[in-house]
Amino acid sequence: MTRPRTALTCCVLALVAVGCGIRPTGVTDGGTAPSGISKGMRIYFASDSGLRGVARPGTKIHDLIGAYKLLLSGPTEEERADGLTNLLASAEPMTISSHQGNVTIDAPRYVAGPQDQSTGQLVCTFARAEVLLHGTRPDKVQVTIVGEQGMRAGPYQCQQFLAR
Repeated sequence: MTRPRTALTCCVLALVAVGCGIRPTGVTDGGTAPSGISKGMRIYFASDSGLRGVARPGTKIHDLIGAYKLLLSGPTEEERADGLTNLLASAEPMTISSHQGNVTIDAPRYVAGPQDQSTGQLVCTFARAEVLLHGTRPDKVQVTIVGEQGMRAGPYQCQQFLAR
């Protein structure tokens, strides 16, 4: 007697599940698929909403000074129209070195603010260059700025400037 009752209960549950009012929607667009960590050079510019990285596909750098020159070239016309700006408008003399993921920027005339966007532009651009040039993991790169009168700022990691 329990087998027919179990079979009946299963049939009723199946009918309830089929008729619950959920209709098929067909294929929906979920946007572009995530691509993971970008492979090329990125440089960082300031905006009203904070620091933003922009890709420079196909651009190869051979040293950290190359990344600095790329940063100084500024945002493209389209990027400027999108609200990006370069707070490092003048080419300040600097020496950039790295050792095992520790990047040191020696910029005697630079007055580094602890969390300003111009500091973030340097930190994030050089951190990305360090990843590309030396294969350092992004979360292991530390950037220190030695500025005016030998004052040290950092070490910083890029995510400190992006998590605002």
